[in-house]
Amino acid sequence: MLIRFSGFAPTVEEETGPMAPDGADGVSGACACKGIRRCLLCEKFKGNKGLEANDPKIVHHFLYNPEMRLAISKDVGSASFPFPGVFMRQNFISDEEEEELIRCMDQEVWNQSQSGRRKQDFGPKVNFKKRKVRVGRFSGLPALSQKLVLRMQQEPNLAGFQPVEQCNLDYHPERGSAIDPHLDDSWLWGERLVTINMLSDTTLTMSLEQGLPEAGLAEEVHVAVHLPRRSLVALYGEARHRWKHGIHRTDVHERRVCSTYRELSAEFLPGGQQAELGAQLLNTALSFQGAPI
Repeated sequence: MLIRFSGFAPTVEEETGPMAPDGADGVSGACACKGIRRCLLCEKFKGNKGLEANDPKIVHHFLYNPEMRLAISKDVGSASFPFPGVFMRQNFISDEEEEELIRCMDQEVWNQSQSGRRKQDFGPKVNFKKRKVRVGRFSGLPALSQKLVLRMQQEPNLAGFQPVEQCNLDYHPERGSAIDPHLDDSWLWGERLVTINMLSDTTLTMSLEQGLPEAGLAEEVHVAVHLPRRSLVALYGEARHRWKHGIHRTDVHERRVCSTYRELSAEFLPGGQQAELGAQLLNTALSFQGAPI
């Protein structure tokens, strides 16, 4: 997948472009696309010229096998290769929990975001360019996340996981929702990115534009990671720091909502340069008394 990642959630917005008229149903109306970002709503106003590359390029396609932890080739003649750094737990939440989570989210305001997404943020105020962070209006993660975080911590791959930020994203095919391939920040956010996928199956595309020389692949490489409804996926290691991740518009077939949780980096943990601030942020986050910012 080539997009700028999160399926997971983006953290830095860009300059605002012209927007469509506002709407209240979450499908029609306004968008918040900026720069080169597009969705189906703003394409009516901006058009879609220049969105697709004119010159075809070679892309090697693979499918992630969670049991074997291998990227299995979709192309004839290409070998499979190990794909570490992805942890998945199917049916992490129940049908009833999913219904309750979505009901509570939909009672809050969804803010328009880029590329046809809507979002709800529970986290500190961050300026990644200037590397500044403050509590701001952050009042904690939402109450319903407390039992989910405790459940995450029971997974060996997520032992000690203490999220300091939660971002809910809402995708809809009628808005042309997507998220470009990207790498999440690693100055503030720590090793593991954890996402719960709700309402529909989708595909998280991992991508390396420069190829994978150790596998004999000189051109761009995409690894499709299937995300079942109600599953949890965590990225760490190379999947977190080397491979970009994103969600293609064509992989959003029904409404999809995801919650992405991020932990602090070593700089904000005990022994780090900003440990005091990190402790303040964690105390706020883990009060589980938050409302969206």
